[in-house]
Amino acid sequence: MPTETLEFQVEARQLLQLMIHSVYSNKDVFLRELVSNASDALDKLRLEKLRDDSLDADVSDLHIELDIDKDARTLTVRDNGIGMSYDEVGQLIGTIANSGTAQFLQELREAKDAAGAEGLIGQFGVGFYSGFMVADEVTLVTRRAGESRGTRWTSRGEDTYTLEPVDDAPQGTSVTLHLKPADPENQLHDYTSPWKIREIVKRYSDFITWPIRMLPDQGEGDESREPETLNSMKALWARSRDEVSDDEYHELYKHIGHDWRDPLETIRLQAEGTFEFQALLFLPAHAPHDLFTRDFRRGVQLYVRRVFIMDDCEALLPPYLRFVKGVVDAADLSLNVSREILQQDRHIEMMRRRLTKKVLSTVKDMMAKDRDRYATFWREFGTVLKEGLVTDPENRDAVLAVASFASTHDDTEPTTLKAYVERMKDGQEDIYYLTGESRQSIENSPHMEAFRDRGIEVLLLTDAVDEVWADAVGEYEGKKLRSVAKGQIDLGTKDDDASEGEREKQTEDYAGLLGWMREQLDEDIKEVRLSSRLTVSPACVVSDANDLTPALENMYRAMGQEVPRAKRILELNPDHQLVKGLNQAYKEREDRTELTETAELLHGLAVLAEGGQPKDPARFVKLMADRLQRAL
Repeated sequence: MPTETLEFQVEARQLLQLMIHSVYSNKDVFLRELVSNASDALDKLRLEKLRDDSLDADVSDLHIELDIDKDARTLTVRDNGIGMSYDEVGQLIGTIANSGTAQFLQELREAKDAAGAEGLIGQFGVGFYSGFMVADEVTLVTRRAGESRGTRWTSRGEDTYTLEPVDDAPQGTSVTLHLKPADPENQLHDYTSPWKIREIVKRYSDFITWPIRMLPDQGEGDESREPETLNSMKALWARSRDEVSDDEYHELYKHIGHDWRDPLETIRLQAEGTFEFQALLFLPAHAPHDLFTRDFRRGVQLYVRRVFIMDDCEALLPPYLRFVKGVVDAADLSLNVSREILQQDRHIEMMRRRLTKKVLSTVKDMMAKDRDRYATFWREFGTVLKEGLVTDPENRDAVLAVASFASTHDDTEPTTLKAYVERMKDGQEDIYYLTGESRQSIENSPHMEAFRDRGIEVLLLTDAVDEVWADAVGEYEGKKLRSVAKGQIDLGTKDDDASEGEREKQTEDYAGLLGWMREQLDEDIKEVRLSSRLTVSPACVVSDANDLTPALENMYRAMGQEVPRAKRILELNPDHQLVKGLNQAYKEREDRTELTETAELLHGLAVLAEGGQPKDPARFVKLMADRLQRAL
C-alpha cells in the first residue's frame, strides 16, 4: 500500500492551529495527555487478552516508555498496549468528528482564562493534539495487537497528514514529538531535560498503575540504557488516608474524569466482611457539557484486585448519579466479568446500594456543614439528582433529604421540604407547588394570586423533571404535595373565610353564565366554575386533580408516548369587573354572538397567562384587534 497524503477535517485543522499557536501558560499538560492515552491503551490490551486467550499479544511486561534524544530534540512516548489498525488511525486521528471537537472549539474560544482553556484538552478527548503545543512535527507509529502490519502517521500540524504501512512496527503505539527550538531564556519548558520529565510525571501521573519508564538520553552514549521508573504505581484507593495528599486525589480525578478543575468532594469507602471492595469516588465541581445527552458516558472504573476491568461501569451507580467519577476495586469478582454478567451479579447489586447510600450521605453532610459547597453541588447537579425521586423509590427519602427548591419564602436561598413544613401556617395541610419555565413566569401566574394574598408559601419548580417527581412522591411527612394549578383550592378571603351563605348566593348568581360558557367552549374545556384562587386576574385554566398537566403531556409525547389530551377547567374570578360585566350582559341580552366572542377571548387570555397558546392564534388575534378598534 503506497503512502497516502490526506487532508485534515476542517475542525481538526482549526484545532491544530489553536494548539500550534497556543499561548497556554502550562504546556506540560501535553505529556499528561499522551501518558494518559498510553495508559488507556494498556488497560484495553489487558482486558482484550482476558476476554480472548487466543489473541497474539505479549502482555508479560506492559509499560509506558519515555525516550529523550537531546541532540535530535525529540521526545517519544511509547507503549506496548492495544495499538491501532491502519483504518483506526485515519478515523481517530485524521478526523475527530466524534470527539466533540466543535463543542471543544466553542468552549475554548469562550474560556475565561488560560488555565480553563488548557483543561479543556483532556475534557474533550483531544489530548493527542496537545503535542503540537511543543512540537513542530509529530510522528506516530502503531500496530494493533494481533495484526502483523503497522502504520505510520506524520504531520506538521498544517493542512495534511501522511499515512503509510510499516512492516516492522512493534506492538502498541509510539508518539515522537519533534520539539520546537529551545528557548534559552525559558528552561522551564525544556522537554529534553530528564528532571523536567520526572517533575511532570510525578505531578500528573504518579498514580498510573502501569510503570512509566524513562530511558537515558540517546545522546549520552550509554549502550545499556537502563530505564528509570518514574511513578510509584500505588493505587491511591489502596493506600491509607495519611499517605495520600489532596493534590494526589485531585490529579487522579482529573485523569479519570477528563476535567481540569479540582473535584468538589472526595469520597472514600472501605467495605469489609463477606464481600470486600474499596471505592474512591469524586463529586465534580461543575456539570459536564453533555450530562443530559444520550451519548453521555456514565459510570466509574471497575478494578478487580488492582487489575483494570472496564471504564464507565454503569452497573455500580444508578443513572441519576451518572455525574460521579471514580474507581471501585472489588476483591471477589471474576477477572472475566462482562457488562451483561454485571447486570445480574448480586455482589454488584450490593456494591451499588452501598455506593449510592454513601454518595447521598456525603451530600447530606455537605449540606449540613458547608452550605456554599452544597449550593454549588445543587446548582450543577440538582436537576439530575431529582431523577432519583422517580426512579429509585428505595432511596427516595435520602434524595428528598438533600433536595432543595426555590420558593416564595426567599428570593435567593432555596428551601428544603423539612424547612417548608416547619414554616407552614396553622391549619395548612398541604405543601403547595407550581411548575413553570422560570421563576418569573411562575410568580406572575394567576394561580399564585390567592397564595400571595394570604402569605402562603409555594415551591417554584422550573426543571422538567419536577413535573414528574412531584406526582411520584405524593407526600412528605404526611403532608400532601399539591399543585396550585390542579383541582379545587379554597383558601378563603384575605381577611377571613367567606360565609357559606355568601358562596351559595354567588354560585347561584353566576349559574346561568357558567352553564352557557360551558356549552360555548365545549371543545376546549370540561367545566366552567368560580375560582377562589384568583384575586386580580379575570380567569385562569386549571387541570383536574387527577389529570396530566399540559407540560407533562408534551413531555410524554416528546418521548414517543401517545397520551390523550385532557380538557382543562376554566375558572372565573367573580369579583373581577370584566366577569361581573359579562354576567350582567348575559342576563340582559338575547343576542349573545358578541358574548360568545368575549367568552373565547377570556379563555384565550387565561391560556396565555399560564404560558400556553390559544387553539387558533389567528382567530384570537382578530377578535382582540376588533375589540380594541371598537374601544377607541
